[in-house]
Amino acid sequence: MHVTDDSTMSSNTHPSVAQVGLVSLFITALVAAQVTASKVLSFGIPFELPLAGGALVLPGAALAYALTFFASDCYTELYGKRAAQVVVNVGFVMNFVLLLLVWSTIAAPVARNSPVAAGTFQQVLGASTGVVVGSLVAYLVSQNWDVLVFHRIRELTDGDALWLRNIGSTATSQLLDTVIFVTIAFVVFQGMPLDLAISLMVGQYVFKLLVAIVDTPFVYLVVGAVRSRESGAAEPTVAD
Repeated sequence: MHVTDDSTMSSNTHPSVAQVGLVSLFITALVAAQVTASKVLSFGIPFELPLAGGALVLPGAALAYALTFFASDCYTELYGKRAAQVVVNVGFVMNFVLLLLVWSTIAAPVARNSPVAAGTFQQVLGASTGVVVGSLVAYLVSQNWDVLVFHRIRELTDGDALWLRNIGSTATSQLLDTVIFVTIAFVVFQGMPLDLAISLMVGQYVFKLLVAIVDTPFVYLVVGAVRSRESGAAEPTVAD
């Protein structure tokens, strides 16, 4: 027997507080990732990493983007693959809404007494073409991969081992995201040397992998709390 791709929660015509909350967390983290992606961070570490040295170098969006995988994994576990794919694809469209709002504000005339100069505003919030293209392509590939792998592991384990599908899906999808984003945003569009790009990939991926491991207990906490509190919760649908 195996668990189907239907939601483990009973269908309801009205979204629950948990459902709205997880979607809100996903979209909020996604938007934050877009507006913080262009800043590159560096954190010293007490040991040397292969290809990266003694520092974790990563885009400023790393933590915010890692939260999107936490939210999508919780959502997939509770409401099923189809529902999670809807959220991921709606999030993709919201990226364009964010870009439209930011660039329309940049194009609008600035007041004389504005505390932020027009050039400064554009420099901080007007993400480069490479960052935009890289983040959108990486998002579309990695988030859909995350949902598919999470559900596939769920099927193979008959709904057991939540920790395995959380870490397994996030580890593989974050690898795809990191390689695609850094390659497009920094190598293709900005001409970053390959050795620096690899260092950036390693630092970003190690950080995201650590987040995936650390957030696993919180996935259990959220899923357990929602299942115990939501009325009309149903047993997983099974098939021979």
